[in-house]
Amino acid sequence: MNATPVTAEFLQTLDEPAVAALLEHHNHCYWDLGEPEITDDEYDLLMRRLEALNPMHPLLTAVHAVAVAGNGKVRHAAPMLSLDKAYSLEAVLEWATKHARSSEEQFRVQPKYDGISANYDGRILATRGDGVEGEDITAKLPLLELETTGYRGPVNRPVRGEIIIRDDVFREKYPQMIKKDGNPYKNSRNAVAGIMGLKEIDEILYQIQHLHAWLTLVDYEMVSYRVNLQELRERWTDLVQQIEALPYPMDGIVIKLDDRDYSLSLGYTAHHPRGQIAFKFSGIRQTSRLLDVVWSFGKNCLTPVAEIEPIEISGTTIRHATLHNAQNLIDKNIQIGDLVTVERAGDVIPYIVSAEPGEARTPALIDCCPCCQTALVRRGPELCCPNPDCFETKVQRLTAAVKNIGIERLGEPNIRRLMQVLHVSSLKDIFRLKTTDLLQLAGFQEKAAANLYREIQAAHQVPDYQLVAALNIPGIGANIARLLLNEYTLDELCHCTTEQLSAIRGIGPERAAALEKELREQQDFITEMLGCIELVSTKSNAPTAPQPTICFTGKMPEKRSYYEKLAADHGYQAVETVTQTLALLVAADPTESGSKLDKARKAGISIVRLDEWLAGLGSSAPLPPDDLFAVAPSTPNEPSTSSELKQGMLGF
Repeated sequence: MNATPVTAEFLQTLDEPAVAALLEHHNHCYWDLGEPEITDDEYDLLMRRLEALNPMHPLLTAVHAVAVAGNGKVRHAAPMLSLDKAYSLEAVLEWATKHARSSEEQFRVQPKYDGISANYDGRILATRGDGVEGEDITAKLPLLELETTGYRGPVNRPVRGEIIIRDDVFREKYPQMIKKDGNPYKNSRNAVAGIMGLKEIDEILYQIQHLHAWLTLVDYEMVSYRVNLQELRERWTDLVQQIEALPYPMDGIVIKLDDRDYSLSLGYTAHHPRGQIAFKFSGIRQTSRLLDVVWSFGKNCLTPVAEIEPIEISGTTIRHATLHNAQNLIDKNIQIGDLVTVERAGDVIPYIVSAEPGEARTPALIDCCPCCQTALVRRGPELCCPNPDCFETKVQRLTAAVKNIGIERLGEPNIRRLMQVLHVSSLKDIFRLKTTDLLQLAGFQEKAAANLYREIQAAHQVPDYQLVAALNIPGIGANIARLLLNEYTLDELCHCTTEQLSAIRGIGPERAAALEKELREQQDFITEMLGCIELVSTKSNAPTAPQPTICFTGKMPEKRSYYEKLAADHGYQAVETVTQTLALLVAADPTESGSKLDKARKAGISIVRLDEWLAGLGSSAPLPPDDLFAVAPSTPNEPSTSSELKQGMLGF
């Protein structure tokens, strides 16, 4: 990249000719040389500055294409133009509202792939070129495989799409691919441009065949979500997350009118069709360097948090970003010293989207607990400290337990003080506290101590399901505990066998086995607690308990309707939105950000990971039907039998 970053402040010092000259230089670097000197975000800043200086400048409507080695020009049967750009959800909604004929107007939301646009008509493969004429690259067909709905294999049918290298393929195969200069490719975009620019492909074809590292022609219509105008804002964050979870290089999202005839009737400008628009990730994403990874404690696992060189996104200085879990570090091959792309959309927690290897790299994963030095263990995607006496783990677990029984004034800082000063270690200890004890804590005056003491006393009357939730059994929050205690009293529950527990709707054998083990191991604690509190039984009120509601969010392997049917079969009522009355939110990744997850966290609604919820259902969960795959699986070899999938995935 260029040593002098392109910033908004720097561009404010340039006049129109200077900005245009700079843009032409970077167009040459990107399109002709395949060696960009600036990031996509910086390029978009250039375009937007030129537009502010002269909205009619010809560079703003120029259609570019990567320089490739071809066999002459091909005229497209239908134009392959660029798309108009939007840099915020508000701009997308403004465009959508302008063209919608009613609130029920349907739109498709699709990935904006970052590669080379191409069209295959059954005989000739051609690049986009200037939108009217492209370059004949049919000779490059042996380098490609087609990925479309229900099929992945040789390019054997007409398709309009993007030539890319899948993220997983690039990560696993391309470090072994060698360019003419003897070096590996830096990133997938440069690799695509470099390979398609080769006049002789024999050597690269040999490497591709040897490594099974094909380039992919991905069908534009393969991944397509249908929403109406009214739903576009509500589902936007979830849609972005679902699309970003796909294994393809992308630099944005395409939004298009679903009614093709209506879209065509709106016509074209010289640069773009009016019935489509591209949301660019610029403005909500910036590139930084990963300086360090700090592992923060949760009640059952450790979470990696990135420390990065400060960057500004949407007027906010960002120094930290979430890395979600240990598996995310492995999947994205993130190490300290890497260049990372950071996103902060919709005022949510910043997170790392992707990473490129830095010159000096240090592994970010750790082997031992930062607090007690115990060897860490893997549980699913998480790193966990197995030491029950680890101070930091005990702080988090006691904080969660206190929250579950409703003592709001005792947040993590005060729990930490109680443990350090008064040697509190359990809920039982908290219930024994007196005002004089609380006055020993730094910052507590008589009024604050008296208020906290009254709140602790009020919490002595505890619903039995809150007590079970306070045991911090993985996968057993307040709502699952309520299901259990609708069937059994707490005493009965503590003496249930795995078979009895697994027979409860929504539990299943794996969760039942873990529950039986934990209840048995924590029996002494439960007995002690029962001596400190007044327990309110749930079972006596069970007949009038309403059917619990459940909602799903995030990118999931099967269609949403599949999980909703599973939920209905196990006693839940599936709903589309998060409200105060929601019983359970099932998320593909509970550590992600999104409108549903944010609402659930604010409302204190239980959130459970999809795989944990499915495990709790047990073997009674039916297999998904063949036509419920939302995206073609990684190795599909047979076309789908679903007519809907043949048209592209048009829904959730």
